[in-house]
Amino acid sequence: MAIQFNQAQGSAVKNKIDQFQYKEGNNVVRMVGDLLPRYVYWVKGENGKNIPMECLSFDRATETFNNKEKDYVRDFFPEIKCGWAYAIQCIDPADGKVKVLNLKKKLMEQIMVAAEDLGDPTDAETGWDIHFQRVKTGPMAFNVEYRLQALKCKNRPLNDAEQEAIAEIRSMDDVLPRPTADAQLELLQRLRMYPVVSTNPMRLSLRLSKLLKHSTRYHQRLMRRRIECLYPDRWSS
Repeated sequence: MAIQFNQAQGSAVKNKIDQFQYKEGNNVVRMVGDLLPRYVYWVKGENGKNIPMECLSFDRATETFNNKEKDYVRDFFPEIKCGWAYAIQCIDPADGKVKVLNLKKKLMEQIMVAAEDLGDPTDAETGWDIHFQRVKTGPMAFNVEYRLQALKCKNRPLNDAEQEAIAEIRSMDDVLPRPTADAQLELLQRLRMYPVVSTNPMRLSLRLSKLLKHSTRYHQRLMRRRIECLYPDRWSS
């Protein structure tokens, strides 16, 4: 679509979402706006990095798995399970900017308990800052605990600068729009260039046997099922 000259930016507009970065030790944020409930799969993308793909079997509005939409991820990657991935926007006091906060489930559970006494933390007048600690408990990446510092969480109204920062805040449904099933299928088809590239069913079977010679029957079935999903025509010919 053509635009008026005075509407032009002169270059591509960046739509990168600013994410809140958790740090070791003490953290503080002020949650604002609406909460986005969702579950996601983590799938290896075209650049080799894991990317989130929303589970379309999960209904954002009702927070239930109602299976009303086709979930193609399970067809392509039957061994992958979706995980809890709620998100909300927050004001980061470090720079005063509004960012997306990808909530941690254990932290969210503690916030909900504290909200029984302190009220809605997102309310502009009576809300409260979320003070918490991120603590490493071991050498692995998942060895992390999030501890709400409830005694530091005090009710306070947003100041003028914070009110201005959220004046044009968008709904999380617009910040992280729900993809259509067709869009997910198109992406999954682009990602189907996975471990086996041979077009010959006998060679596929032979290579599977070599790759999984020391694997369990369970893992062999998973691999065969993935190949059947990725190359249905080739496998059945």
